[in-house]
Order: sequence, then C-alpha cells, then structure tokens
Amino acid sequence: MNRFDQAKMLMKVKKIQKELQKQVITVEKGDGAVSVEITGEQKIKKIHIDPEYVDLSDIGQLERWVEDAVKEAIQASQKVAAEKMQPMMGALGDLGL
Repeated sequence: MNRFDQAKMLMKVKKIQKELQKQVITVEKGDGAVSVEITGEQKIKKIHIDPEYVDLSDIGQLERWVEDAVKEAIQASQKVAAEKMQPMMGALGDLGL
C-alpha cells in the first residue's frame, strides 16, 4: 500500500472516529428507572435515575439496574464501533495495524 492509500485510509478512520463520537446509544433498565447514554467511543454521557421507580428500601435493585445498563451500553457501543470499522479491517491489516 503506497503513501497515498495510507493517507486515504487514515482519513477514513478519522471520519469513522468522529461519527462514533457523535453517535449516542441509550439503554434503559427497570422499565425506565435507569437510563444510560454512551457514545460510540464508549464514553458515558449521562446516567439518569427516575426517583419514581426507585424503592429506597431496595438499593441493591437500583445498583443492579445501573450495572446492567452500563454493561449493556458498553456492549452496544462496541458492536456499533465494530460494525463501522468492519470495512476498514482488511485495509488496516495491510498497514500493519
């Protein structure tokens, strides 16, 4: 792969990275008690807890909802990133990455 192809590939990768920064995935748990927003780059933007759905005598349930929502959000963001990067993987291998 020549330098021009490498530069083109790098520009495509940077474009995908910017798209992932802008993409927001939202996951809800506990019928909307907890929602997590995460970018395609796996950066958590927001965690929202709706107090109407929270039973203060069962904080363990709230903790599980938050934990499950964060785990699912990370998995979803990884899937989105993998799907966007899939077409690039062969070319990146040619670059030795």
